Amino acid sequence: MRPLRSWLVTAAALAGIAATFALGQWQLGRGRERDAAQAAIEARAQLPELAQASLAAPNAQELVHRRVVLRGTWDAPRTVFLDNRQMRGAPGFYVVTPLKLEGSDAAVLVQRGWAPRNFERREQLPKVDTPAGPVELRGRIAPPPARLYEFRGVETGPIRQNLDIAAFSAETGLKLAQVSVLQAAPPASEGLLRDWPRPAAGSERNYGYALQWWALCALIAILYVWFQFIAPRRQARPAR
Repeated sequence: MRPLRSWLVTAAALAGIAATFALGQWQLGRGRERDAAQAAIEARAQLPELAQASLAAPNAQELVHRRVVLRGTWDAPRTVFLDNRQMRGAPGFYVVTPLKLEGSDAAVLVQRGWAPRNFERREQLPKVDTPAGPVELRGRIAPPPARLYEFRGVETGPIRQNLDIAAFSAETGLKLAQVSVLQAAPPASEGLLRDWPRPAAGSERNYGYALQWWALCALIAILYVWFQFIAPRRQARPAR
């Protein structure tokens, strides 16, 4: 029975070592992928600013993360407050307002920034200053606002969990671009914060997980050597 048990322990240890080492390698690869994606995004951000006409191009989704200059007027009554969004670790709203583009019948959803929520009066909207008349702003072309899990069906009203561009276009009659724009600096204005998260951030977590898997791999190897070789020899050594 002892040889059989020894082989079983050896097989289990080798399987554990192989699995934890492979998981560490996978997390390392994921971290490097995130770093490469972030480097590509930052390289795109260094390219010349695009004109707003590029938002109507058929390949507009391929221009994500490029800088853009917009001129137009805010459609303030159609501002949407996306709930359960965080910035600097605090929950609140992402404020999204359509901007009617100058010299065009088109519009684009601008993610203008973050505002805190009143948790005592949950239906109270934060105060956001929306300039009247023509405005010029700079930002970064971005995918539509990220979707969160929602318990309800189609949402209406100013406070929503998610915002679908096609559905919102049908609801409002606006000819919306199929991308949105993240408004850039200044970091805080109009009652809004604009400390946007890095799009491909998170590689440090992958590297941390990789170290944890490799530490477990090393622990399995050390315990196997100790209990299979060192401990039995210590017990078999005659007492002096």
